[in-house]
Amino acid sequence: MSGNGSGERQVLLEVKDLRMWFPILRGVLQRHVADVKAVDGLNFHIYKGETLGLVGESGCGKSTTGRAILQLYQPTTGEVLFQGQDLVKIKRGQLRRMRRQMQMIFQDPYASLNPRMTVGNIVGEPLEVHNIGTKPERMERVRELLAVVGLNPYFINRYPHEFSGGQRQRIGVARALAVNPQFIVCDEPISALDVSIQAQIINLLEDLQEQFGLTYLFIAHDLSVVRHISDRIAVMYLGKIMELTTRDALYDNPMHPYTQALLSAVPIPDPVVEEKRQRIILEGDVPTPVNPPKGCNFSTRCPKVLDI
Repeated sequence: MSGNGSGERQVLLEVKDLRMWFPILRGVLQRHVADVKAVDGLNFHIYKGETLGLVGESGCGKSTTGRAILQLYQPTTGEVLFQGQDLVKIKRGQLRRMRRQMQMIFQDPYASLNPRMTVGNIVGEPLEVHNIGTKPERMERVRELLAVVGLNPYFINRYPHEFSGGQRQRIGVARALAVNPQFIVCDEPISALDVSIQAQIINLLEDLQEQFGLTYLFIAHDLSVVRHISDRIAVMYLGKIMELTTRDALYDNPMHPYTQALLSAVPIPDPVVEEKRQRIILEGDVPTPVNPPKGCNFSTRCPKVLDI
C-alpha cells in the first residue's frame, strides 16, 4: 500500500453521497413522472494502491457506480473527489486532462473493441487522443504494452476477430494502461470469459498493480474472485452499500443479513464443511429501483427485519 510520511494510507478517490437517477419520461410531451434510482447515496473511499471490490447481484447499480465515478454518466448529485478535485464540478477541459489518470476495463471483450480497427490503433488511440508522442513513439509504446499484457508485439496489425476472448480482454487491459493511469475501474472484466482464462486475467491484473502501483475498483458478482483480488469489499444492494469492510472481516464475520445470504451461496470445495453449512434462501424478488422500500432497501426480503 502506498502512503504518506506519517504512515497513514493516502486516499486517492472519495465518493460522497453519489446519486445516479435516470428519469422516466411519459407521453407526447415527455413529462418526467419518476426516476430509476440506480445509485442512491453512496459514500466510500479508495486508498492509493489498494483494490476495493464492489459486489452485488445483477442490476444493483455496480457498473453505473463505476461509470458515474469516471463521469461517463453525469451524476445526479454528489461529489467524486479524485486527488482532492471534484470531478463532478470541474470544467470539461480539466476533466479531459484528468482522464489520463483514470481508465476503465470493460465487461465484454467482444463489444468493447472496434472490429474495424487494428490492435495497434485500438491500444494507441488513447495516446493519440491525449497527444502523447510521435507516431513512431506511439507504435513503440503499443508494442511494449502488448508485451506487458502477455501478447506478441507482432500482433499489432491484426484485427479483434482474430483473437480469443481472453486475448481480447488483454488488449482491453493494454488500452487502459496506455496513458499510465493511477486508477482503473475494472467492470466485471472476467465475467464473459471461460473459468480457465479468468484466473489468467486476475493474475495479470495483480501483477500489473504491483508493477505500476495501480489502484482498482473491481466490480464483480463472483464473491470467490473478489476475495482473491480485493483488500476491502463493499456489498451493494438496490443502489446502496449494505456493508463495507476488509476482505477477511467480511468473509469471517459478515454482519449484514444480505452479505450473510450472499456468502451462504458460495460453494466450498470441502464436502464435510458444505454438508454442515446452512443455506440462507431469500424470499421474494428484488424491489424496483423506481420505488425502493422505506428504511433499509433490503427490508422486504430480510429474515431479521423489525417493524421500526
